[in-house]
Amino acid sequence: MPTLRRVEYAHQRKIRERNTALYRAAHWPIWIFVFFLAPGPLTFDIFAGRGNRWNLLWLAAVLIGTGIAALRGRLPGAEPGPYILRFTEDRPNPLYRRVCYTFGWNAAINFALMNLLGLAVAVASGRWYMQQIYARVYGPVLFVIVLLGIAGVLPRVRRSTRGEGWERRYFYGTVWSVTLAQVVLLALWKILPRSHEADVVELAVYCAVLATVGIAAAAGLLPRTRPILPGELIVAD
Repeated sequence: MPTLRRVEYAHQRKIRERNTALYRAAHWPIWIFVFFLAPGPLTFDIFAGRGNRWNLLWLAAVLIGTGIAALRGRLPGAEPGPYILRFTEDRPNPLYRRVCYTFGWNAAINFALMNLLGLAVAVASGRWYMQQIYARVYGPVLFVIVLLGIAGVLPRVRRSTRGEGWERRYFYGTVWSVTLAQVVLLALWKILPRSHEADVVELAVYCAVLATVGIAAAAGLLPRTRPILPGELIVAD
């Protein structure tokens, strides 16, 4: 039957057995960003103009930790060669991939949720409580995401890589949605005057971008959001 969802076939994609040094190095900043964002209230201080030495100390710790992991090939994309070659193969998902993608989900979901909650509260009450929201809500959400990661519930964090051909599209679809929505939100925050009407516009546009990009990702219209059907050897980033 015809479908609107675009797909890819494993045998049609180029096989890559080794990762180049440039490819491996390009993935390091991604994981620096992911783990640097992990302590949400500390990150909020930067956006609130209250960055301090703790931000620098945490950044140094993240640089050292992820740098060592990258050199040892223990960061997704920074391995000497791709770990996943067959999407249907029931292969153990390494601990480092499960940890990295758990915090990757946190970076993708938690901050987008905090912004959505902050906007909704501002529209409903006429006041902003972002600092209070980060102080009281961010931690519990992170805790739940980590628990889901430990339980192997999250896509790309399961104990087996068997479903990678489908699971990666959920991850990248989420990243596309929240990244574009938050970029648009930041632009509106800078452009619009501070008023209740502006808050309403920002909430509406933010939700609209999340929904629109999410639908496009579900249809496989965005990079890395098409399900990969099993076939020949294939590389997953």
